Amino acid sequence: MSEITLYGSALSLYTGKARSYLIKSGLHYRETVPTTEHFQRQVLPKMGGRQSIPTVETTTGDVIRDGTAIIDHYEAENANRFSPESPKQRILSKLFDVIGAEGLLRPAMHYRWNFPKDNHDFLSFHFAALMPRSPERQQQAEKNMDRMRTACQMFGAVPDTFELVESLYAELLEKLNLHFAEQPYLLGGKPCIGDFGMIAPLYGHLGRDPAPLALMQTQAVRLFRWVERMNRPELDIGEFEDQSGMYLQDDCVPESLINVLKQIAIDFVPETKAASACINQWLDDQTDLAPATPVERGVGLGSFEIRGVTVNALAQPYRFYLLKRVQDEYTSLDATGRRQVDDMLAACDMEEILDIKISRDIGRENNREVWL
Repeated sequence: MSEITLYGSALSLYTGKARSYLIKSGLHYRETVPTTEHFQRQVLPKMGGRQSIPTVETTTGDVIRDGTAIIDHYEAENANRFSPESPKQRILSKLFDVIGAEGLLRPAMHYRWNFPKDNHDFLSFHFAALMPRSPERQQQAEKNMDRMRTACQMFGAVPDTFELVESLYAELLEKLNLHFAEQPYLLGGKPCIGDFGMIAPLYGHLGRDPAPLALMQTQAVRLFRWVERMNRPELDIGEFEDQSGMYLQDDCVPESLINVLKQIAIDFVPETKAASACINQWLDDQTDLAPATPVERGVGLGSFEIRGVTVNALAQPYRFYLLKRVQDEYTSLDATGRRQVDDMLAACDMEEILDIKISRDIGRENNREVWL
């Protein structure tokens, strides 16, 4: 093989993360849907028993499932090109990766599935493209769409929470727009791992589906420019005075980014605490959970309250697989670095995320997240 094959979809939230990384890294790849005979015979058997996208087949024929694992693989080959080295920026890069994968799923699902008048035909076309070619292709697509509408409710996007979800997202749009008016990427002149995490929901759902795309283009044009920028191989920073393509100097974290994190913390922190409690209770109930058992997508509903509204959302262990990477990064810092990070997280109401944990660690084996 002479090029990387990315199995994914333009529709897919998580494919957007891997695709953006491949583009920004200048890696030669082709993207296709996971319906080919080669995928079924050669790729799927190497995916650890779970068919999901994104999945990459490398130039040597190795298979990597999951966007985080894909980026880890190529960062290791790429001298950690998109991983900042200073303490606060290191923490934020990994924290935004968690937020992108887990913290924005509710608005992403809400704006996709609860605006059928705007989105249905668009989604129907793309879901059909993911189905094997057959006379029942469109019918199968509609069944999958129904399944995802149900999943939307599991993430807490139900009629009782619509107003809350939309108000929080409108506030986040405003703050992200202000940040990207000052900086082309989260931490300055080039993307970090956190940018790739955030592009997942902000492109795959919120920056592409008709209803949220119109919202972003009319209310947060500078955020939309970042979405465009993240899908271009060059830095694409012509409107900014600083053309150096470097992270902000002296471990700087701009106030505009602190404000973004304060906004995200409103529901990210209580949801993480509720998910932790739910998962830990589930783990306590598992008397025979053997090491190397695959980790399921969700293990129950965590309940929490935001602005007087109760939200019940799927408690996903994967959130803590990613969050532990933040916590381990923090542990690796020296005392001075930890103090600086403590002050920064306190300023954005995120200090609790260093202590919210589940009682059993998660690793990876045979292309799956597994209980250790």
